[in-house]
Parts: sequence; structure tokens; C-alpha cells
Amino acid sequence: MDLSQLLNDINDFVWGPIMLAFLVGTGIFLTIRLKFLPWINLWYAIKMIMLHKAENKGDLSPFQSLMTALSATVGTGNIVGVATAMVLGGPGAIVWMWISAAFGLSTKYGESVLAVKYRETNSVGEMAGGPMYAMKNGIGGSLGKIMATAFAIFAVCASFGIGNMTQANSISSAFSSLGLSSTVTGIILVVCSLAVLIRGVHSIGKVSSFIVPSMAFFYILFTVIIVVVNFENVPGGLAIMLQMAFSFDAVAGGVGGSIVASMLTAMRWGVARGVFSNEAGLGSAPIAAAAARTDHASRQGYVNMTGTFFDTMIICFLTGLVIASSGVLGSVDPETGKLISGAPLTILAFSMVYGEGAKYIVSIALALFAYSTILGWEYYGEKSLEYLVSNRAVIIGYRVIFSLITFIGATQTLDVVWNFSDTMNGLMAIPNLLCLVILNKDIAKECFDYQENFIARGK
Repeated sequence: MDLSQLLNDINDFVWGPIMLAFLVGTGIFLTIRLKFLPWINLWYAIKMIMLHKAENKGDLSPFQSLMTALSATVGTGNIVGVATAMVLGGPGAIVWMWISAAFGLSTKYGESVLAVKYRETNSVGEMAGGPMYAMKNGIGGSLGKIMATAFAIFAVCASFGIGNMTQANSISSAFSSLGLSSTVTGIILVVCSLAVLIRGVHSIGKVSSFIVPSMAFFYILFTVIIVVVNFENVPGGLAIMLQMAFSFDAVAGGVGGSIVASMLTAMRWGVARGVFSNEAGLGSAPIAAAAARTDHASRQGYVNMTGTFFDTMIICFLTGLVIASSGVLGSVDPETGKLISGAPLTILAFSMVYGEGAKYIVSIALALFAYSTILGWEYYGEKSLEYLVSNRAVIIGYRVIFSLITFIGATQTLDVVWNFSDTMNGLMAIPNLLCLVILNKDIAKECFDYQENFIARGK
């Protein structure tokens, strides 16, 4: 067995049914443990994103912290991942993506609360937090330190692959379809990444606060227009989604065309791609939450959990609805004879309304989404490395190396590296989810205290 096949087998196990059940199960447990308050207070959390102006210790405003987290989560999964899930799991996969995201709200809330509660200040006065600090300071002892070290190592490894090279390759592929060579794309990526990353978290926060809302707004606008144009197909699209999401027998028909899937298949791919997109439970987003200026851990927990709402329950759902209502799901490539999937399927759906312009809309959106993911994941990797090695020269070196590696990602296809990084990404979730379960009392205490002293009093 070669190395590539071995890593592929390990990856299939790491992202298999047991892990997906653990991810969703933790979300269900926390939702019940917190008396459904993350759901009840969702609208409150959305309003607070823009209204709350915290003047407390921290590196970023609550909004910048959320945008930094969203920059890493709103990425290729919103375009490529949704289309892939619908081909492999049928239209019903979108329903399970939504269900997993609903419970993911509580998971994202819980891990963000712990990140703020147990954060520290580093040698240059910046906030340092995330699951590794919750494990070290919350769980404590040898177990906490072992879990923290393991998580940090997994996160650093994942940052170079899932947060860098795979994204750079997606950008390169997007622009190659527009006639730009991968070498030129790679050089541009290195320059743009270095210009932002070398100046640290404040620079990342400012750029993310501009790119993320802008790209999300225009992508949502383009998708809503398609849904409106194809509105007569929307009821049928929603009906087949629900039918295929809860059918124990493999079924096909409607917008699915030749796509055949059962409830278990829809569940598997919907949950997997949903988690891949919003990262609830992986422990990455709390690293950005820890940098926020806030007066209560629970407040930032609520702000950051909206990332799951916007990423999966809005953007991914709209992409799925566009594909379903456009009637292109199940289309076959005449050259290869295979089902059209991934970005080409999304482009095909967009072309039903925008014609040749669809290629430019989706490609540019994909490139911006992927670039923002590079910025967000550099911060995650940097803070994880900082936990392992406190030397500032090493941190600056990491920023430079991370930027240079985008060139390799843009110009090479490295399946072994991608499988390895995808495995590391999945392994991050194991210590993080254990931490959430072990420290569930801490999360509940912060949640109920905030509910009583802030929300109940209209603060």
C-alpha cells in the first residue's frame, strides 16, 4: 500500500461515521445542557454584532473577531462542498447540513466561551486563546497539557494544507478558467498574503472586516436573484430536499434527476460537508474569538456562533437552493460521461441565469472566499505555534513561510499533503470535543450568568 492510499484510508476513518456522530452528538448535548439558549438568543446575537461596542482588553472588536473567524470558514465549502454534497448525498444533504448547523450553534458558542474565559496575554501584549488554553487552564494537570499540545500540533499541520495549499489551489483553478496562469496567480498570492500577514492580527482583522462582508453580500445577492428568477421551481426543489433527506429507501426524481440517495447517505454527506464548511467543533474559530474585546465570555460566544448561522444556514443553503431550483443537478459531462460536481456544477447552475458571466461570478467568489480562508487559518496556525514555541522570531518566520507556501499550493497538486492536512483537521476535533464535554459546567455557568445579568436586563 502506498503512502497516498494509506493516508486516504486514515482520512476516511477520521472523517467517518464515528467522528460525525461525535461532532453532532456534542452539539445536541450542549444545546440541551444550555436549555436551548443559543437557539433562543440567535436574533439577539445577530443584533449584537453591529450594536455592541466593547472597550475591554483584547486585540479586535467583536465584529472583527467574528469576521476573522468567518474569513476562515466562508470558503470553498460554500461553493464546491455544497455541490459535492448534493451529488454524493442527493438534495436531502442540504437539509442535514442545516440540521447539523443548528446544533453546531451551541458547539461554536461553547468553544468560543471557553476560549475567552481561559485566554492569556502573550509577550507582546496580544491575546492568546483557543482550545489549547482552555485545556491547559480549564482541565489542567497532565491530561490538559497533553490534550493542548496535541491540538496545537494538529492545528499547525492543518494550517499549511486545509488552510493554505488547498485554498491556493482553488484560487489557481478558478483563475486558470479565466486565462490566468498558475505561476502568475501564485506570485500574486504570495505578495497579497505577505502584505497582510506580516503585520499580524490587527491587519488580518481589518482586511477580513472588509473582504468577508463584501464578498458575502454580493454572493448572496447573485444567488437570491437566481432563486427569484427560478421561483416556480423552488417549492419543488424544497419538497425533493425534504423527501430525500428523510427517506429510508434510496430514491431519485425531481431536481435530483439521476441522483439516487437514502436518508443515511444524505445525512453522511450533509453533516460532513456542513462541518467542513462551518468548522463547528473543530476548535479553530475560538482562536479568533479569544482575540475579541469583550466584557463577558458569553457575549463573544454569542457573537461568534452567528458565524455558523451565516456560513451554513444562509450561504450554503442558498447555494443548494440555486442548484436545486436550476434543474442542473444530475447533469452529465458529455466528454467524461460522469456526473458534473463541485465548482463546475455551481457554475452550470449560475449559467441558467447569467450565461457566460456565471464563470466569472463563481470563479471570483471562489477566489475571494479561498483567499480569506488563507488569512484566517494563518492566524489559527500562528496562535497554535505560539502555544508550542513562544519565540517571536519563530512566529515571524511562520508568517513568511506560510505566505511563500501559497505559491506551491497554486502551482502544484499534492494529494499526499492534502490528505495529511485533512486528517490533521479532523484530529483537531477529538481533543476539542472532549474539552467541551469535560468543561460543560463552565460553559453552562457562563451562559446562565449572562442570561440573568445581561440579557434579562436588556444589556
